[in-house]
Amino acid sequence: MKVKELKIVFSEEQIRRRVAELAAEIDALYGDEPLVAVCVLKGACIFFADLVRALKKPNIELDFVRLSSYGMEDASTRTVTFKKDVDIALQGRHVLIVEDIIDTGHTMDFLLRQFAARGAKSLRLAALVDKRERREVDVTTDFAGFALDTGFIVGYGLDYAERYRQLPAVYEIIPE
Repeated sequence: MKVKELKIVFSEEQIRRRVAELAAEIDALYGDEPLVAVCVLKGACIFFADLVRALKKPNIELDFVRLSSYGMEDASTRTVTFKKDVDIALQGRHVLIVEDIIDTGHTMDFLLRQFAARGAKSLRLAALVDKRERREVDVTTDFAGFALDTGFIVGYGLDYAERYRQLPAVYEIIPE
């Protein structure tokens, strides 16, 4: 896809406010319970960093997982590849998965089933962007930053073929 322009969808300020609101919701839900927050690399890295820093919880452990269903394409292949697994044992633990975008649901369905099989006490999902109209698998986003109907977006960790992740806001790619 050739890019004609990038059109802003969610500004830096909108993201900053929404991350603070999500952190408050997460803090209220878990209270003093220990929590394992799992970042889905690479896309969620910026959102994850901002979100966990906004949490008031002193008893949080951080871990990372890397999955792939896009490769260098702009549409999901629907085949999920586990590239890096978590290091922390999840048995009996509250687990919060932090993802950049939930669209078809295939990737998160795979990860949720994997973590449930490991005996997590609870599993919840936080996502910067929830694209429900593209959902093919029934996956619930417990903490959704923003809902989006259409558009291929980049920035704030989201990429197109490994480009645009560093942008401070979220933009829609307008193709040529």
